[in-house]
Amino acid sequence: MTAEDSAPAALAARLRALRPSLGPVRLVGVDGHAGSGKSTLCAALSRTLGGAPVVHLDDLASHESPFGWTGRLTEQVLTPLGRGEPARYQVYDWERRGYIHSSVVEPAPVVLLEGVGAGRRAVRPHLACLIWLEVDREKAWARGQRRDGAALAPFWESWKRAELRHLAEDPSAPFADILLVPRGGTCQFRERKPRTPAAGG
Repeated sequence: MTAEDSAPAALAARLRALRPSLGPVRLVGVDGHAGSGKSTLCAALSRTLGGAPVVHLDDLASHESPFGWTGRLTEQVLTPLGRGEPARYQVYDWERRGYIHSSVVEPAPVVLLEGVGAGRRAVRPHLACLIWLEVDREKAWARGQRRDGAALAPFWESWKRAELRHLAEDPSAPFADILLVPRGGTCQFRERKPRTPAAGG
């Protein structure tokens, strides 16, 4: 089915109608290439949902291990939320290169999980919905690099290789429930058939 709507309002209505997937929580993964607009979409969705918490996977990643956050996410976020308890997790400081901050997420009706890899196979069984922002990777990367400036150009070259390797080994887009194609102030919904669990989770 294809339709165009105001993305945050239309998505919020759909997300509220989902069944909880993690204890009392409807955990919604928002995935896509770096620079595709995931954080912007989640900020708008959070406002529309009355302040729904957003977990940024960049807070769990690090320079040394950009995609090695699965265990930390499970232990510090998914397990407590699944018990209906607040999640308390360490936040990586990208300038000081260490997990020196912390954050608390309450088990709200909808919690948004945002970042490259939000739809990886280890996370999908816990998701009520997986959204993929369908933006060409080169365009997304160019947008992200403009945002971050020339000083982070070496980091971006390393990141691109890591992202391509991750998405080749553990893709998210084929399992997305909703594909969003940004079109100015609206997004096009192209809904897939219900997801089936990946082999081994």
